[in-house]
Amino acid sequence: MGSPDPIADPLHPHDRLPRSLSLWDATMLIVASVVGSGIFLTPARVATLLPSAGPYLLVWLAGALISLLGAFVNAELGAMFPRAGGSYVYLREGLHPAAGFLAGWLAFFAIYAGTIAALAVVAVELVAPAFELGRTGVLVGAALLVVATSILNGVGTRLGAAFNNATSLVKVAALAAFVLLGPVFGEGSFAPWRGDAAGGLEGGLVLRFGQALSPVLFSYLGWNASVYVASEIRDPQRNVPRSLFLGLGLCTALYLALNAIYLYALPPAILAAAPDTGAAAAAALFGELGGRLVAGFVLVSVVGTLNAQVLIGPRIVYAMALDQLFFARASRIHGRTLTPAVAIAVQATLSIGLVFFLESFPKALDFTVFGILLATAADTLALFRLRRRRPDWPRPYRAFGHPGLTGLYLAILLATATAIVRASPRECGVALALLVAGLLFYWPVRTGKTRRPVER
Repeated sequence: MGSPDPIADPLHPHDRLPRSLSLWDATMLIVASVVGSGIFLTPARVATLLPSAGPYLLVWLAGALISLLGAFVNAELGAMFPRAGGSYVYLREGLHPAAGFLAGWLAFFAIYAGTIAALAVVAVELVAPAFELGRTGVLVGAALLVVATSILNGVGTRLGAAFNNATSLVKVAALAAFVLLGPVFGEGSFAPWRGDAAGGLEGGLVLRFGQALSPVLFSYLGWNASVYVASEIRDPQRNVPRSLFLGLGLCTALYLALNAIYLYALPPAILAAAPDTGAAAAAALFGELGGRLVAGFVLVSVVGTLNAQVLIGPRIVYAMALDQLFFARASRIHGRTLTPAVAIAVQATLSIGLVFFLESFPKALDFTVFGILLATAADTLALFRLRRRRPDWPRPYRAFGHPGLTGLYLAILLATATAIVRASPRECGVALALLVAGLLFYWPVRTGKTRRPVER
């Protein structure tokens, strides 16, 4: 099952993607992936479910800690298997090739393609009023945005990484300025959030908290972005774990500080009703001009995150195709740009289809987060099994707190998934249907695949 020694043979024998990404590139890829639309557009939903300062801030901290537990798991697995594909590789090596295939199938179809669809719709919705776009116009514009970012990443991985680095630096600088200048020049108060003045928490707090984790975890989506491009990172056995902790730490600090400013700027009812919390908070603190500036920044941030997802996602089907578990053409590398051009095109086509199917951000949000929970729970199971079955394999990084914290992480994932199923059964059903479809696709491919070299 898999390679006999993942340390002696860290690369797939047919992988021709160049190692062109530094630790800085990998860390900024995580920042670009995480800091997108979530921190601006999901706080309203969180405030609706948890309209009190304590639970509201606690759920954002909980999301960071849950992501950190996942980073411990992925750091060990990513250092052991520094290859393209992320969860697909871990489950193929740790559980079974079918489990790896289903993880890759779900990650590609539900997580990355779903996120790309959601972000593309959000980006166009932000400019729709200025261009008087109706719903059809928004969907068409979102599809065109997917095409444009796919072309950018097809031209070259370094070009896509440079775009991620630039947008990430803009995000960090702008958010830091917002957090620091808000209390100095803006007018706000924490008084409306004190005590139980917000109300609305009688009964069902645990369920509400679990449901609020869906938008929060969506906002942290991307904390493991570097593991999917591990085969393109220099010295991945050291830099993959480092990128996970550096990227997540920076994003967590920004998120907690920014949410404190939201509470300072907006009372509970207004925060819960604000579709774009960042713009609403800026308008409350700095006036109409501040709101417009932040609205423009949100657009840049969303497009930057969209670009990061477009860069990462194709590596999943590329890795599956290398093992002849997806269409062979998806493993082809463009002769001049050295990018997985066919895989990028497949992802773009699927994402455009999801744009028209999901239609709205909240639907795509639950669909995507449920897929994340399933995939990361499977990663955790793979770590347990690899520790038991392959204890002597070299591990450049060992998951902190294993097995206790790893088991806690698995329990949290399953509990959160249950809460999301109760709140959004249709979207979760779509993700489960994708798993069934993947299984139906896997067996004919597995039993009928040949042993010839992968087509180039």
